[in-house]
Amino acid sequence: MIDIPDQISTLWIAAASAAFLAKHFLADFLFQTDWMAAGKEKPRGWLPPLAAHAGVHGAMTAALFLAVAPPLAWLGLADAILHGLIDRLKSLAARRMRVTPRQAGFWWLFGADQSLHHLTHLGLAILLAAAGTPAA
Repeated sequence: MIDIPDQISTLWIAAASAAFLAKHFLADFLFQTDWMAAGKEKPRGWLPPLAAHAGVHGAMTAALFLAVAPPLAWLGLADAILHGLIDRLKSLAARRMRVTPRQAGFWWLFGADQSLHHLTHLGLAILLAAAGTPAA
């Protein structure tokens, strides 16, 4: 069971939030290869590149939890699944709407995708900060 105390250290919540922002930037932009980015958007053969991309996210999340609260490292798998689901739904919506980067709808979907990822990370940051906050 995950125990969230009534009060979480401000330092821990700030550090955990910054860690997940950095993790997202690295995994979604620097570590995402062309094969992952283009492949996950294809109508066929999308699963391997999407799984690889989501796996990078999951591995990095697991690493953060391993450093602070090893019993919660399984949240890396949860993050990978959520990340993959969000990306897949964005891809399906973009294809259905037939939007390209030259259209506002594409950027609305991109913004919604990124916002959902950041909301996921907010929840994970709270859990990480709660695990790192000393008991009162």
